[in-house]
This record gives sequence, structure tokens and C-alpha cells, in this order.
Amino acid sequence: MAGVSERGVRFAVGERTGEVSGLLLHPPDADRLIVLAHGAGAGMRHAFMEAIATRLAQRRIANLRFQFPYMEAGRRSPDRPPVATATVRAAVATAAALAPALPLFAGGKSFGGRMTSTAAAAAPLPGVRGIVFLGFPLHPARRPSAERGAHLRDVAVPLLFLQAERDALADLALISKLCSELAPWATLHVIEGGDHSFHVPKRAGRSDADVLDELAEAVDRFTAAHS
Repeated sequence: MAGVSERGVRFAVGERTGEVSGLLLHPPDADRLIVLAHGAGAGMRHAFMEAIATRLAQRRIANLRFQFPYMEAGRRSPDRPPVATATVRAAVATAAALAPALPLFAGGKSFGGRMTSTAAAAAPLPGVRGIVFLGFPLHPARRPSAERGAHLRDVAVPLLFLQAERDALADLALISKLCSELAPWATLHVIEGGDHSFHVPKRAGRSDADVLDELAEAVDRFTAAHS
């Protein structure tokens, strides 16, 4: 991207965990910054993460993507919540140090977003003005439940839920009910026809690229409103 710098970073999570890597995209005219955590099955360089990061940078939203320790080490099983939430907290601190003048937000795809809110429920993430969920995984596939959303009542910043209509990990009726219960903190934006990966079928009359644009635009509106 013309004019947008990409910077590799490393930061420590803890003495026993060690360091992880991250990527900072910083447009020259950035006026906001968001920390983006990846999903359970793919790291920060996954095509979806690359695409959303690029679109956000095009909208003057700097972003820091990072690896969870298990992904950094090449393991398949996601880190346990204490390690994952410590990583989120370290990533937020790193982002704040890299661009201290920018309003700060956090969130991520699926597991990454849930670990971000889990961290924020335990103790506020310093400086974070809102959390963005790129598909909150409310329950395992074919096992509808709202238990994974219980901790969200302890998060004291605005929440943006970007949820796909056909997401097998978040029954739309359940996620809608949860957002209503979290009002006025929660905003729900439904991606029509999308699945958990935000893929839309050809019959939808639009492409996955169109959906990515819609996601980025929703993040743009939310972060601008709370900056």
C-alpha cells in the first residue's frame, strides 16, 4: 500500500512464555489504532487477517496484528485463557507504546476477539476505548448456548459485534439476544449470507471482497464514534 509502513515487532508476554511477533500497519495519516488478534486456526498472516488489516489502514486506522504463543511456536492447540489474555494485554501495551497519540481499540477474529474481551472482563485494558469482534464464537458448532458470552457483562467499554448470518458458532437469535441484554454497550452488525469465515455464496450477489469492505466500514464507523 502506497504510503503505509509495515513494521515487524516483537514483544514479551512473560518470563515463562517468552516473546511473540507482531505486524504494525501504520498509514501516515492514521487517526486511530486497533490491536487485532487472530482466530484459533490461523495466524496473523492468514488471508483474512491480511485483508482486513489492509482495508482498515486504507481508512486511516493503524493496526497491530500479533501471534499467540501457540501459533508462534507452531503448535495446533490454542493457549489456555491465562496465557492468551496475558498476550492480549502485552499486545495492547505494545501498541500504545508504538503510537501513544492515537485512540486505541482492540479485538480480533473469533478466538482472538473472545480472548480480548476475556482479558478486559478481568481488568480493563489500559487506554482501550472499545472492542471489535470479527465473529464472536458464542458456542461450539451445533451446540447453541450463550455461556461464552457471560463474561461480557463485566466489560466496561463499547462492543461491536460483526456477526455472519450463517455462523455455525453463533446462533443469530442468541447473539441478538445477548447484544440486547448488553445494551447500550453493544452494537450488532449482521453480515447477510455469511458464514463464520465471512464467506458468502455466489447466489448472494456479492463477493467476499465486498464483505471485507462492509466489515472495514463498520469498524471505521464504530472506532470514529468512540475516538
